[in-house]
Parts: sequence; structure tokens; C-alpha cells
Amino acid sequence: MKVFTKIVDLQNALFCQRKKHVQIGFVPTMGALHEGHASLVRRSVEENGATVVSIFLNPNQFNDQSDLENYPQTLEADCALLEGLGADYVFTPSVAEIYPQPDTREFSFPPATTVMEGERRPGHFNGVCQVLSRLFAIVKPDRAYFGEKDWQQIAVVKQLVRYMGAQIQIVECPIVREASGLAMSSRNERLTTEERVLAANIFDVLKRSLVEAKSHSLSETRDWVTAEINAHEGLEVEYFSIVDGETLEAVDRWDDSQHIVGCITVYCGSAPIRLIDHITYKG
Repeated sequence: MKVFTKIVDLQNALFCQRKKHVQIGFVPTMGALHEGHASLVRRSVEENGATVVSIFLNPNQFNDQSDLENYPQTLEADCALLEGLGADYVFTPSVAEIYPQPDTREFSFPPATTVMEGERRPGHFNGVCQVLSRLFAIVKPDRAYFGEKDWQQIAVVKQLVRYMGAQIQIVECPIVREASGLAMSSRNERLTTEERVLAANIFDVLKRSLVEAKSHSLSETRDWVTAEINAHEGLEVEYFSIVDGETLEAVDRWDDSQHIVGCITVYCGSAPIRLIDHITYKG
């Protein structure tokens, strides 16, 4: 495995691979890797002749400076994990390498970029699109791998690829969960042992809502999930949106779409830590 910090060095290595008609898989990350990331890398290694993993903590997608400052950084451990998984190249650029000049581009793909996270984290998805458009142009992968935990992000990325006219297959990979059911996330490292136990109630309630939905309206189910989670001291729902799984447009009735997903964000603990998850009701 080779580690590059400069764009030109990575591109030279990938040029040699393309000359041999090797397909390239790409897993973009912000580091602090866990089993969820590992599952993406394994799939890329299985499906491509070469796998690139980027580790770049993108400042442009953080609208909360303290969140950026507290984001865990574990580069040495990350590289050791990736080597064991069979990754070929790791790209760890500096901010100046990715943004030699301030990136003033504006990306907007409503409703994907304007609802839920887009509404509550102004500028977040613009920053995501800025960095991914740069990384996609640098790596030029055949396939890029994203975890379904960030359901809304996948919808945004698909829009971005269409906008760029890039021939990149976006591969969606299932959520990897801890034994308790808690969706794996780099943010989980900031949870105490007690808070991890508490956070497991999020997915437990979402699973139970599948039964609730069979005999209740969509709005009743939404209210039930919110109330059940908020009943646990230390958990507070920021939002629970039930949307069309492809467009992310809000739906009012279960028969409004063939693909319905419930997306949730919950604050956990006294810090608190912001956790996201989702459940599929139809489709």
C-alpha cells in the first residue's frame, strides 16, 4: 500500500493502472475509520483492480467549528487498518492541496440539499459537493463507495455526479451496526460507555416503528417514534422525517411512494453527540 499527500503523485500512480485497463474503486473518508468504512473498502477491493481511500477532514462541510475541532483523527491506525484490508493507495492531502484557493462554488440540488440536514446545517452539503467534486476529478474512479447510514448524502452525491457528467458508479453499501444495533459512526468514539447503551435505543425504536406503521398513519408513526426516543433521558430528537427514499421529498401517506424511508437525527448525552440513522418502511 502506498500513501500519497500530493495530487500529482497519486495521479501518476493511477495513470499507470489505467494503462493496464485496471478499474479503480474509491472510498472517500474523513478518517477515524471503523468497521463501517472497512466494509466499503472490502467491497471495493473485491470489485476493482485498484482501490483508493482518501482521508481528508474537509473543513468546508462543517458549519460548527467545535464539531470540526473535536472530530477524531487517527491517521496511523487508519493506515494500518487499510493496509490489512488490501487498499492499494491512501490519499491524505493537506487543506492547501485540496483548496489551493478558497472554493467559492455553489452547489444546490433541491430538495436533496435543502431538507433535513440541508435545512439544519447550512452550507454542509455545499462543502460536501465541493470536496467530492475535487476528489472525483483527481481520482477519476470507475466506482465510488458510500455507506447507507448517510442516506441523504448518497442522494446528494448522485445528483452531483449527474451534474458533473462523470461516469462514476455510486455504490451504496448497507449500514454496519454495533452488536447493540447502534449505527457505526466515527462520532461514536466520543460517546461514553453509558451513552453507547443509551444510543442503542434509537435503532430499537426505529425497528419497533415498523410494527407501529402497519396500523397507524404516517403522521402517527412519526409522532410515536419521536415520543418514544425522547422518553429516554439523555436522548433528544432533532428531527424525524419520513420521505420518498429517492427524491427525499416529504410524504403524507404510506401510499404516496413505493419507497419510503424514515430519517432521524438524535442528540445523545450531556455533550451532546449528534447521531443519525434511518429505517426503510417501503421499497
